[in-house]
Amino acid sequence: MPTTAALPVPDANRFWADAETVVAPEDPRWGAWAGGPSVQLVDGTWWLAYRLRRPVGEGRGYANVVARSADGVRFTEVLRLGKDDFAAESLERPALVYTPEGRWRLYVSCATPGTKHWRVDLVEAGTVEGLGAATPRTVLPGSTTAAVKDPVVRHDGDQWHLWASVHPLDDPAATDRMTTEHATSADGGEWTWRGTALAGSPGSWDARGVRFATVVLAGPRTWALYDGRATAGENWEERTGLAVSDGNGGFRAAGNGPLLQSPHLPGGLRYADVVALPDGGARWFYEATRADGAHELRTVLLPS
Repeated sequence: MPTTAALPVPDANRFWADAETVVAPEDPRWGAWAGGPSVQLVDGTWWLAYRLRRPVGEGRGYANVVARSADGVRFTEVLRLGKDDFAAESLERPALVYTPEGRWRLYVSCATPGTKHWRVDLVEAGTVEGLGAATPRTVLPGSTTAAVKDPVVRHDGDQWHLWASVHPLDDPAATDRMTTEHATSADGGEWTWRGTALAGSPGSWDARGVRFATVVLAGPRTWALYDGRATAGENWEERTGLAVSDGNGGFRAAGNGPLLQSPHLPGGLRYADVVALPDGGARWFYEATRADGAHELRTVLLPS
């Protein structure tokens, strides 16, 4: 788990060139995506949760999948949860968590039908397979003024931390705007909001919104990768930036532009997650735009 030591910031050149495809979209068209990965390495087994999506008007995010692998590259599907299991119009990126007590949790982002509202539901079980029979409960309800989705969940040895993208709903034509908000919890179910972790920089490549993709807890050296976009037109094609802890519970963007992007226009590379390895290296997973406009889920092993 990427929660106990600092990791090197990924090499942007190797991040794409050395990567392999883990999951391709089932329907290779623009708006058909496989991605939104969330990863755990437990007792030598890789567990990967991800989202499958069809184009707008054809089903959107129709499933969250959890798969198993021995090598971190070739995965076998173990569990599939559909949007109807959550009475949702669409599902987004899940967050897969292995608790200190040895239980499994899946935090699922759910779109409320007929609205711009999102909430986060939780299923929990003693095994990954058991998540399919668990009863969902809403842990981040959002509100009439804010949609909440895409959580990143970490345990620091004392308490749980969560960073989620929050979208204001005051303007129905601009609900793609987003900030990343921070919450804490003693049990991972009841959350207390602590404030804004990161917002976009006016006039910059991330001005329209920012969404944390992964967080590496390392005390004062804590850092995160985040998805950002400058305009509403870049929705779904966010690129990846770096943010570092400001020492007061928030983060500040590092650098003057995106750190990572696809070589295929419009350059989307988002939802990066990382697992630290015993040798000091790291295996990364991310969603990225392909030459045909679809999105695929990729992985790359980067040494220390």
